[in-house]
Amino acid sequence: MRKVMDGRRTHQHEGELVVFVIGMTINRPTRIRAWFPVFAAMPKMLEELKADPDSGLLSYRLVFGRGGPLCVQYWSSAEKLYDYASDREGLHRPAWAAFNRQAKKVPGAVGIWHETFVVAQAESVYVDTPIAGLADATESVEVGPGRDGARDRLKRVRPAGAAAHE
Repeated sequence: MRKVMDGRRTHQHEGELVVFVIGMTINRPTRIRAWFPVFAAMPKMLEELKADPDSGLLSYRLVFGRGGPLCVQYWSSAEKLYDYASDREGLHRPAWAAFNRQAKKVPGAVGIWHETFVVAQAESVYVDTPIAGLADATESVEVGPGRDGARDRLKRVRPAGAAAHE
């Protein structure tokens, strides 16, 4: 069990930050052969990325929702995310090709979607919880003076290279 961090914490980060959200929609649950290989591929790719400190993957959270699994990933740059997606030596390309082949055999049985956000500003708060999300991907710090409210925390965040106005 992960250690609960007492009190109020937030994340701290300088530089590029990318949030990548990818999900799978199981449209026909009885067609297990159509969706299970896709389902099984994601944990293997995440392990591959975790094993390579230069991959750019900072952290992730895999959850299960109403339509199927969802993975929120934090990356150090969009370029590293795209490099992994197109890497012919990594696990992603063969998994994507296998998904496309299977999708043609059983159209509509399983869907895949993703969203990519290059984050200029982000605010977070974690109260009496294990380190998670952005704080896990970057650095977890105590909320402290001047960071009490969400607006205060967001004001303190500046896009990389932006000048301070304080």
